[in-house]
Amino acid sequence: MPGEPLAVHPLSFLRHTRGWGKAEFARLMQAHGRSLGIPLATNRTTVWKWEQGQEPDADAQGVLADLLRVPYEQVQEEEWPRWLPVWEIAGLATPWTEAGTVETLSELVGSGRMDRRGFLTITGTALTGLAASWADAPSAFASALNGDQVTDTMVSTIEQRISTLRTLDDQLGGARLLEQARGDLALVTGLLGTGRYTDRIRVRLYSLAARVSHLTGWMAYDAGLRSAGQHYYVGALRSARTSGDDAFGAFILAEMGVQVSEAGRTAERVDLISTAIDNAPRTLSPYTHSFLYLHKAEALSRDGDHRNAGTALNRATSFWEHGSAEENPDWLNWFGEAQLKSTEGKVLLRSGQVERATSSLETSVETAAPRDKAVRSSRLAEARLAGGDLEGALDAANYGAGLLESSVSSIRALDRMKEFNARLDPRKSVSAVREFRERLQALSIAA
Repeated sequence: MPGEPLAVHPLSFLRHTRGWGKAEFARLMQAHGRSLGIPLATNRTTVWKWEQGQEPDADAQGVLADLLRVPYEQVQEEEWPRWLPVWEIAGLATPWTEAGTVETLSELVGSGRMDRRGFLTITGTALTGLAASWADAPSAFASALNGDQVTDTMVSTIEQRISTLRTLDDQLGGARLLEQARGDLALVTGLLGTGRYTDRIRVRLYSLAARVSHLTGWMAYDAGLRSAGQHYYVGALRSARTSGDDAFGAFILAEMGVQVSEAGRTAERVDLISTAIDNAPRTLSPYTHSFLYLHKAEALSRDGDHRNAGTALNRATSFWEHGSAEENPDWLNWFGEAQLKSTEGKVLLRSGQVERATSSLETSVETAAPRDKAVRSSRLAEARLAGGDLEGALDAANYGAGLLESSVSSIRALDRMKEFNARLDPRKSVSAVREFRERLQALSIAA
């Protein structure tokens, strides 16, 4: 998909939705080729090259089409990779009614459930924490999914589960937790569709559906599945409207704008965040206002309007200074100085204020959660490089690479690192640059 920085290749998307690692997918291709009498030498590196833009030969495409049960006529009619079955969009045409929301959520739950082998990598205390939140009443859930009453305890149990997942996401990154979030969304959707509940419980369930659909979309985005992330955000937006939570709906619109602008459609992000701010409830907390105006600053900055971006940034900072964490809604309890300084640094860097940008980004990386450290270290590296500090830039980039190697799984962080790597071309003969590039190449192939 040329012209879309950070866009994941459709083949990568397809592999992730089916739980296939590169090596496993290569073995499947070889085995299926043998069954068809077509010998293939596909390996992990071959798959990596395909996902970097190299087109598979006719034999490989024929084997893949048969493996995916795509009619070969479709392969001949459409160019690679457009024939890959990854383009369905749930929730755009259904009516904005309660039934339309349930239909959208059901489509999301049923669209390509991930193979657990590819994503169940949580062990130790993290796994214990997840299990503990389910210990309440497993039999009660089963009864409710068969039409019995949904209780406050059930909803509270799922809310605690989602809170735990959000915390783990900050530590581990979205790719390792995406399947768990999808499972929670399936449970909530099942309760909405088949359980019996009071009006009060109904509102809590739709509110919970909005939260878990957003979390699933966020994790998909962090795993590099940008298109899937937008689909889940559609489900979150619909669920928020059904529950009457327009503040959360404004938050979702702001989040959706991130992926739009990363695809180069910066004016559309400005429109999205403007709609969010103009239609948000007047009773928003100062921190929520700060969050929305930070998104406006980032949107305007990406669109090249640095003067108005600075104005929006000042408003975000002012709201932040007059707010308190106690006023935050639960879905924004992660928002803090690290997020404020990250956006401030990006906006300042684009406007040419390199020294101030570097200071803000250093603060952001220092105070962020591990996954965000991995993502933001590349932006810090970019700022230091712009200031002529190659050694400092490589220190920041290698710090992020170390997190990806040891504990964090985030395709988004890896993509940011590739963006920084492209800026090193004029210095490719420097030994430290070559070492970093070799490290990055190994990370890319292993991803």
